[in-house]
Amino acid sequence: MGQQKFRTRVVKKNLNPEWNEDLTLSISDPVLPIKIMVYDRDWFSRDDKMGDAFFHIDPFLEAIRIQNQFRGLPEGTVIMKIQASRQNCLSEESKIVWNKGKIVQNIFLKLQNVECGEVELQLEWIDVSGLLSINELEDVAY
Repeated sequence: MGQQKFRTRVVKKNLNPEWNEDLTLSISDPVLPIKIMVYDRDWFSRDDKMGDAFFHIDPFLEAIRIQNQFRGLPEGTVIMKIQASRQNCLSEESKIVWNKGKIVQNIFLKLQNVECGEVELQLEWIDVSGLLSINELEDVAY
């Protein structure tokens, strides 16, 4: 996102790697999409790009605004649904939910520029001293 870049650890010898890493992004420009790039690590040559995907953060930020207006939402309330379309990399509908006192979104992204592949993310809102930030809790590639 913008100049922010994060790298996960390498998962060796696995066609369905699970990282389960926490990555925290600071939201400075909510219009910028968050880009995901997946690489196959090579020891003796350049890493092979295995695909990329992107998603927009504005629906998540809108859900935060909605939740702030309606304090005390019941557990499991679906705040917003985002449909898969040609304007995003979603492979299926994504729901933003009030879960255990937090706003959470599970996202399944179809990788582009590759024959097949998918990345699963879970976003969670963290309010850090009034600054906007996002926590990518889990990412899984297929």
